[in-house]
Amino acid sequence: MRAPADIDISAGETILSIENVSLSFGGVRAIRDVSFDIKKGEVRAIIGPNGAGKTSMLNVINGFYHPQQGRITFKGQARAKMQPHDAARGGIARTFQNVALFKGMSALDNIMAGRTLKMKRGFLWQLLRVGPALNEEIAHRHRVEEIIDFLEIQAIRKVPVARLPYGLQKRVELGRALAMEPDLLLLDEPMAGMNLEEKEDMSRFIIDVNDHFGTTIALIEHDMGVVMDLSDRVVVLDHGVKIADGTPGEVKSNQNVIDAYLGVAH
Repeated sequence: MRAPADIDISAGETILSIENVSLSFGGVRAIRDVSFDIKKGEVRAIIGPNGAGKTSMLNVINGFYHPQQGRITFKGQARAKMQPHDAARGGIARTFQNVALFKGMSALDNIMAGRTLKMKRGFLWQLLRVGPALNEEIAHRHRVEEIIDFLEIQAIRKVPVARLPYGLQKRVELGRALAMEPDLLLLDEPMAGMNLEEKEDMSRFIIDVNDHFGTTIALIEHDMGVVMDLSDRVVVLDHGVKIADGTPGEVKSNQNVIDAYLGVAH
């Protein structure tokens, strides 16, 4: 577990606060009056069985879904709902449960796409690729190359992502999110479909992103070993309701969690 670190996460600055959020689709209540916060610099896991509302919660945080009730406060700014462009420009990046890459583009170009919001020159300048626009592109490509080195994917930088194995596609998607230089990184099942070696690599990169860049991370993951090893705090959802919130050790021993999710005998 990573909770016994040099700093006390519980005393840290809150970067994101979810207050009494509810989300329904017709008669289906995906999230019901859920509240929790994410502290700056922590790895915050969101866990629960299938259909618990975990991905819906990430979609609320970065504006894909708009809750019917509740409030979101991000970096001190409160709003009833988050717009996707506000989330991206404000510093929230995202990876997805199913890899969402431009399959015909190279790994480098996919990661470069994450720099779009950082580019200041207009479309015409970018099309001509001269003068200030060219200088800007060179600076952004330098940053992308740093991310490629960080993720140890130099050998596949020019390879179309459709030709890459699944684990490397997941790493490229992480690279694209990092290219946005986010304050809050949302990871939706980053280990899904990976073998043991790929999970170990991804776990190492998540720890390095958190430690090296100081990036705050919200993580959805079904592998409880990964959750317990990586997380500072864990919030547990079941059928859209929060049933537990605390350190990995506290959550692991919570009887509600055991009954609803872990499946361990009394």
